[in-house]
Amino acid sequence: MIFLGIDDTDSPDSRGTNQLARRIVEALASDWACLRIVRHQLLEDPRVPCTSRNGSASIMLKPKSNRVAEEVVPICRDVMLDDFVEGSDPGLCFATRIPSDIAHFGRRCKEELVTADEARNLAWKHGLYLEGLGGTEDGVIGALAAIGLAASGDDGRIVQWLNWPDDLTGTQPVSLIYDRDVEVRDFDSDLSVTYGTVDVGKKLRPNMHGGHAVLFVRPDPGRSNHYRALKLP
Repeated sequence: MIFLGIDDTDSPDSRGTNQLARRIVEALASDWACLRIVRHQLLEDPRVPCTSRNGSASIMLKPKSNRVAEEVVPICRDVMLDDFVEGSDPGLCFATRIPSDIAHFGRRCKEELVTADEARNLAWKHGLYLEGLGGTEDGVIGALAAIGLAASGDDGRIVQWLNWPDDLTGTQPVSLIYDRDVEVRDFDSDLSVTYGTVDVGKKLRPNMHGGHAVLFVRPDPGRSNHYRALKLP
């Protein structure tokens, strides 16, 4: 199992971190299966430059055969460099294990300002690959944070889950969402919803919760057994 963390601190002209993560997964698909891509929301603060909201992404992969984990790094670098847009500040992190210090760093990045030097020093301490790939290289902060937050299995919004077809939109049967290995749960009562329909919005975007994919919903007051998905960070 390997973890990748990316943050391109995207500019208005770039494709964005989520799409970049998908591109990396495509480039590795012949030898590595994607378990999940997760977007992690970091601190939103005027002092943190970002195009829209300050987020990074983690990618969790498993080998399809006997592969050397480190071989993914140059492929990821090439994809990110090919995608580089002037004005962005990308960073890439790679790990096969995630020490508790890195998980703590990820949680800090959701609540306080940290520096690129802190990220680099922490990665060096634990022997993790962390590299800036252009601009100010401040993307190393989000890349390392993504690795740390991925470790908990309890943070972030899922962009890709296994090999699900990303085609659900609007009102869908609850049963179909469970077919995608996603639990539907009432946000307020914390109880599973097992029947009815859910308006998933533009796309199905569950959250990581307890190591599983969970779509949090609230009842639609005007319709019996109908729910609306919540867009949580």
